[in-house]
Amino acid sequence: MFSPNRTTRRMRPVVHLVIDDLWLREMASGNGLASLGVEGASAAAHALSLPAEAYGNDPRVEAMWAMKAYNHAEVYFNLISSVDPKFLKLTKQDDRIYSTFRETFKDLDIKLLKEEDLKSDEAKERWRPFCNQFEGVVEDFNYGTLLRLDCEKDYTEENTIFATRVQFFAIEITRNREGYNNTVFKARSSKS
Repeated sequence: MFSPNRTTRRMRPVVHLVIDDLWLREMASGNGLASLGVEGASAAAHALSLPAEAYGNDPRVEAMWAMKAYNHAEVYFNLISSVDPKFLKLTKQDDRIYSTFRETFKDLDIKLLKEEDLKSDEAKERWRPFCNQFEGVVEDFNYGTLLRLDCEKDYTEENTIFATRVQFFAIEITRNREGYNNTVFKARSSKS
């Protein structure tokens, strides 16, 4: 199950999404989190609320972040699989995020993102002012989140990239409004 050596070895690559899926699923289930007990769960919640500067490269924090990010991704994918995405409202600021995103990133192919669309030096220069304008407007606007590269596929190691929360919102709000996430919804609906 959980051992410090295994966690330390595994958590470095979390940023690159080489996540020990079985371990994460176990920790995200009632069994893993329940094993923390009330004190442990309380300490985990407190640790996740502290600013990043309070930590170095603490593997325990990375593990907690990975669990939280994985849970968020799983919940979001289940949501767009179950509800017609065009009816989803992800934030109170959806309209502003969408219009600002489309003004700033007119030509960005949101159906099939490439890592360079978010991680190249040029992309970072474009994304930084976009993201920073939502500081204080979107809660945890720069919190680490997992984002699918190909919107027609599930979260997998090959199809997932690390992004900020406001990048996630901008891209997913746009995918929902412009119909790109319909494939996921229709695939689940046709199985029912």
